[in-house]
Amino acid sequence: MRNPIIGGTVVLLFIVIPLLLLWVDSPYIGRLAQLVLITAILASALNLLTGTAGLLAIDAVVYYGLGAYTAAILSVNHGSGFLVDVAVAVTLAGVLSAIVGYALVRLSSIFFAVATMGLTICFHTTVLNWGELTRGPMGYRGIPPVRLFGYELHGWFQSYLAAAVMCFIALFIAHRLMHSFYGNAVRAAREDEESARALGLSSRRLKTEVYVIHAMLMAAAGALYAHTNQFIGPDNFVLLESALILIGIVVGGLGSWPGIVIGALIMVLVPEFLREIGNLRALVFGLVLFFSILFLPRGLFSEVRALAVFRRTMKGSPWARREGRS
Repeated sequence: MRNPIIGGTVVLLFIVIPLLLLWVDSPYIGRLAQLVLITAILASALNLLTGTAGLLAIDAVVYYGLGAYTAAILSVNHGSGFLVDVAVAVTLAGVLSAIVGYALVRLSSIFFAVATMGLTICFHTTVLNWGELTRGPMGYRGIPPVRLFGYELHGWFQSYLAAAVMCFIALFIAHRLMHSFYGNAVRAAREDEESARALGLSSRRLKTEVYVIHAMLMAAAGALYAHTNQFIGPDNFVLLESALILIGIVVGGLGSWPGIVIGALIMVLVPEFLREIGNLRALVFGLVLFFSILFLPRGLFSEVRALAVFRRTMKGSPWARREGRS
């Protein structure tokens, strides 16, 4: 494959990990792998917005939850299939985020973060109290598993493969956007809006577009979670979940494509490894995150390092050709 990064991702997701899962043959490990992939989709979406565009957002569960509840309502009440649920969820998230994003991108730094935090609180309150639609605190049970072209994907391994396909699509989209001239334009708007406007770039339009893309990816992850978990409730979509996803990409590396994967692994696997210590798990997990940010403020794999690796691996890219002529 021409792109070694994408090629390596394909080998990892569809050959190496499946072989390891089949060798271990544990539904528990298989479920953890699914959660890592879903978290990686959420991290890739938020990393586009916060890492590349520089908008500090704490609203992940808004669009994640919107996708999950859309899939649950359609599949349970109307018998729709997985692809229809994903399409409707992505469309609704795109429309909502276009309206919200156009209004919010005028804000900056902490003001944008507080506004998105308010959205998260409003969403959780809505799903908790709108019982006629969301079933309130009882949530949705009996959500059917992923069904593609009339065939249901039963079992943890088939569910992993469905999650792997969606995760690859999300990572591919994030990779193409982050490592492109469009990604450079977004970074320019992030670093200096005045200079970006002098170059003919509309920072508000760019940030709104990235906000919409991040929302649509999260909605797709929500629909996938609903069908693979087969139960959702208001407790799945609280403010803490948004904060944890943000912490994951900060520890992994803001604006870094490898940081997406590192952050997803940390946020899912570290708490599981600490399960044996009981109530002290939260304390140890918090200390791990605290010292990671204290001693590695740019994350375990920084944006600068990620871009340097990309340019070295993509010998035939437009970037490499331009650097060769300079």
